[in-house]
Amino acid sequence: MIMSSITIEQISTFLDVALIAARAGGVILQNYWGKQFNVTEKGRAGDLLTEVDQKSEQEIITVIKRHCPQHNILAEESGKIDNQNHQYLWVIDPLDGTTNYAHGYPQAAVSVGLIVEGIPTVGVVYNPMTQELWSAGKGLGATLNYNKIQVSTTDNLADSLLVTGFAYDRRETDDNNYAEFCYLTHLTQGVRRGGSASLDLCYVACGRLDGYWERGLKPWDLLAGVVILEEAGGIISAYDESKFELESGRILATNGNIHTALSKALLYTPHSPNFSFS
Repeated sequence: MIMSSITIEQISTFLDVALIAARAGGVILQNYWGKQFNVTEKGRAGDLLTEVDQKSEQEIITVIKRHCPQHNILAEESGKIDNQNHQYLWVIDPLDGTTNYAHGYPQAAVSVGLIVEGIPTVGVVYNPMTQELWSAGKGLGATLNYNKIQVSTTDNLADSLLVTGFAYDRRETDDNNYAEFCYLTHLTQGVRRGGSASLDLCYVACGRLDGYWERGLKPWDLLAGVVILEEAGGIISAYDESKFELESGRILATNGNIHTALSKALLYTPHSPNFSFS
């Protein structure tokens, strides 16, 4: 549903801004790729921060402020930047997949999204290492390198290829996704662990993967990819197929055909350490 106070033309204009911003952040990622840079931990083991994250974020914020000076911004490293127009909220992840990037593994991306009146409306995800650029605006469809994309037609969980991830608190909680990963590896053709939520969503959007679930996520991990997947024909919900809430940190995203089956598998995953797959 398109918001009554914004037109398709305006959405297209905001999408252009997101594309400019994502490319600006991507230049930073490219410039530091394969070079030495500072890496620290934010406080939890494995939750890395690099100077690349920070410089990419500043470039993205600069672009958005130039084109949309009154809009609010939520960025992973800078937090909430409040301006005058609370109808619009840009959500930024300057480097989604920092651990991958820090290790020279090219599964990382810039993610730029826009919420309008509480509705995810624009999304751009850019992996400059592979030169892949996903983009979407509500009502405009989704593209990869400006070619239209759509989700896969896989209609059986047993024939599906899935992707998931593990939150930074996985060492500290029993709700760590390990049991789900093992169980669904058994039920499907495989489960991948990409290390970048935005790219996981984009891979489902363009049909490379059939479904994705994860917990412990932040709005900047998800927003842009959510818009892209929905515009590519995918379905997004909570684990139990109720309405997806961005702030919940949990997501179930599929091509639609396997959505109910994957939901049921997640809800009924055996968690006993002595559970046998036989």
